[in-house]
Amino acid sequence: MRKKKSWAAAVLMGAAALLLNGAARASQPFAEWYASQVYPFWVNTLGRLLSLFPFSWGEFLLYGGLLLLGFRVVRGAARLIRRKEERGCRLQAAARQALWIASVLLLAFTLGAGVNYQRKTFRELSGLPLQESSQEELEALCRELAEAVKADAGQVRRDEEGLCQPGPELRAQAAEAMGRLGETYDFLGGYYPLPKPVGVSALLSVQKVTGIYSPFTLEANYNREIPGYNLPHTLCHELSHLKGFMREDEANFIAWLACIGSDVPEFRYSGNLTAFVYAGNALAAADGAAYREIRASLPADALADLDYNNWFWSQYDGPVAEAANQLNDTYLMANRQEDGVKSYGRMVDLLLAYKRACQD
Repeated sequence: MRKKKSWAAAVLMGAAALLLNGAARASQPFAEWYASQVYPFWVNTLGRLLSLFPFSWGEFLLYGGLLLLGFRVVRGAARLIRRKEERGCRLQAAARQALWIASVLLLAFTLGAGVNYQRKTFRELSGLPLQESSQEELEALCRELAEAVKADAGQVRRDEEGLCQPGPELRAQAAEAMGRLGETYDFLGGYYPLPKPVGVSALLSVQKVTGIYSPFTLEANYNREIPGYNLPHTLCHELSHLKGFMREDEANFIAWLACIGSDVPEFRYSGNLTAFVYAGNALAAADGAAYREIRASLPADALADLDYNNWFWSQYDGPVAEAANQLNDTYLMANRQEDGVKSYGRMVDLLLAYKRACQD
């Protein structure tokens, strides 16, 4: 009887996850209701509880789970070899446990992220009008971002090599910046836990990943090895996922808004320099000469940060990064970000729409 209940519970959890995902895909109003009314409960309970710990529970459970899985596989294989008469029962037990784990993970992912992929976008909620933009508008945006970078480049903290290095209060400042943004956009308001550095950040670096949101533990995790200028923007990006905004292009844009609204120079510098990289890449593809002219106008400190950033990531060029990129592309497309990793470039459209709205 107990085995039957165990099978039934696993099947029910898996079915619940599939039904929730199906309902969200079929009805955006349902997905928006969940993201705005139900999901915050998980952030304010489990997310708030786990935020009391200085380490990433998502990382801890990953390593612990892999070690436990390896141990169980080795022990199970040894028992199958020694006790051939019990193979049928043990294989059935292993299958039941595997179904349990898969069902729990699927349900946790659905509650912590899956449904949110189908909610209204930030653009829809804020009313930003997306439209085709001219090359002149793109060039003007790059010039404006370059001027904003110049305004803060000389004020940011720098290490002995002259590179941007945010202070130790970085995590609290990120939560504060996001909280302040919530005063302008009420759907971004509420509690923000402190983002957490990944202990073995090298595992993210080799995949060329700056940060990762854990839907299983509701934590905003970041790669502590990345270039300093990119840290404030990355932390705000990951925190935006905790408000149910899962699209990467929109998380980038929300992080930019939070950074430029901060009183901390490192945050404004990080947001504007990161936005310049995105907009500059788009301009370089359209008019290389104009892009080179604007980039050359950046202060030497900012150019040093960009050059170091290029060098840092070039260390990890190779099959691991390519495989991680392909996996991320598949994941995004599976969650209806049809452009896959190309959706990151759509941040430029949001920047242009925002600038246009500010001028109206």
